[in-house]
Amino acid sequence: MANVLTAFKANRTKIWVGAVTLLLVFYLVVSFQRAVLLMTDANPVAQALGVAYLLLPVIGAWALVRELLFGARTEKLAKILEAEGGLPEDNLPRTPAGRIIREAADLEFEKYRAETEAAPEDWRSWFRLSCAYDAAGDRKRARASMRDAVRLYRTGSRQA
Repeated sequence: MANVLTAFKANRTKIWVGAVTLLLVFYLVVSFQRAVLLMTDANPVAQALGVAYLLLPVIGAWALVRELLFGARTEKLAKILEAEGGLPEDNLPRTPAGRIIREAADLEFEKYRAETEAAPEDWRSWFRLSCAYDAAGDRKRARASMRDAVRLYRTGSRQA
């Protein structure tokens, strides 16, 4: 029982992603089925709605695949950096509620920004910059920086 609990805690995020993915796939299948039903109706308005409704599962499937690939690639890069000892340390001060103190994150951010400016073709610097953006609370730039890291890794900028 203890092993199951430990495995659950270690893989909590993956289990959650799997559950949400299954629910989304179910929704996409039902949406597709409803679109087909509408397209086979004799009413031209229903047929037009069916065609329009068909776009929902297509866009949803595209977004799902894109996000799952992003997560898998991010995890791969994190494992590589961890093996190299290059992951940023999580040593920023926190509030009693567990949130990172913004001012400390902003100071730490400057270190990673300078590293990325010095080595703009190194995916490792972009990965660390993404972590710094995330710690500073800027999720949009964190994701953009991580996408840059993934792109650089995939295009061959894998040098040390």
